[in-house]
Amino acid sequence: MEKYLSPTSTQLGEIHDKPSTTPLPIPNTTFIPTTTNPMELKSPKKKVAFNKENCRNALAKMVVLDEHAFKVVEGEGFKHLMKVVQPRFVVPSRMTVARDIYQLYLDEKVKLKEELIKMGQRVCLTTDCWTSIQQILYMCLTAHYIDSDWCLQKRLISFCQISNHRGDTIGKMIESCLLSWGIEKVFAVTVDNASANDVAVSLVKRRVNAWKESVLDGDFMHFRCCAHIVNLIVTEGLKYLHDSIAAIRNVVRYIRSSPARLGKFKACAEREKIDYKGGLILDVPTRWNSTFMMLDVAIIFEKAFSRNEEEDD
Repeated sequence: MEKYLSPTSTQLGEIHDKPSTTPLPIPNTTFIPTTTNPMELKSPKKKVAFNKENCRNALAKMVVLDEHAFKVVEGEGFKHLMKVVQPRFVVPSRMTVARDIYQLYLDEKVKLKEELIKMGQRVCLTTDCWTSIQQILYMCLTAHYIDSDWCLQKRLISFCQISNHRGDTIGKMIESCLLSWGIEKVFAVTVDNASANDVAVSLVKRRVNAWKESVLDGDFMHFRCCAHIVNLIVTEGLKYLHDSIAAIRNVVRYIRSSPARLGKFKACAEREKIDYKGGLILDVPTRWNSTFMMLDVAIIFEKAFSRNEEEDD
């Protein structure tokens, strides 16, 4: 049997040298090679040994990359899948997965710190603050830099709660984050136009100047977010159309708030022969681009709105 599983180079040469019209003898065995590539025939598939730590690391990365909840590992379907894929792997609890993910974060942090120190590159920062629906205040800080291959990279280096949105609080949090990462060569900080950010960037500027790592004493460190400026301009312009936009927003909200109303509106659109596969869009008033999308779709359904109003009467 073994001589058929591992044919010699002579046998392979005979296979290629014989004319295609001459049938080859098939040995009395259930194994028939499916390839004529000598390298594939000579090299059997490499066996991969089971490694518990590698499996746990891969599981932690899966939860992070696919943004799963930690409890995904406690689902019956996931446990069944793991039992089929690798019966020897004991699925960890969600608490263990949480610890593995935190350890993964610490390992990646060490790698990034070493990379930044090794390259000696200057880092640009972007930051923003907001309040969640639970009235919890958050701050996010992202670092941007050019790697050794001249590719732009960005890394989220802080996502934390803060006590308030005052400028000195934001500035101190940024300073604390920079110290924990060992980042001193800050080139620029991009923020929105909130007055608190002027105070925050001024504090960061003083600290970087004290570290003797600023460029031109940090005179050009403060950058204002262009997207936020455009948003303010458009929002100001939309105030002149507030009544019309509010009317469209209210009718869209009214139709979308009930399955029956929405179904009736879709029927009106079909009767008006409106060839559009999408549905009504309700905007977020603080995002002007969503208001544009709402108005753009509303224009498409203009006749459907009129017909829906007539049938309501």
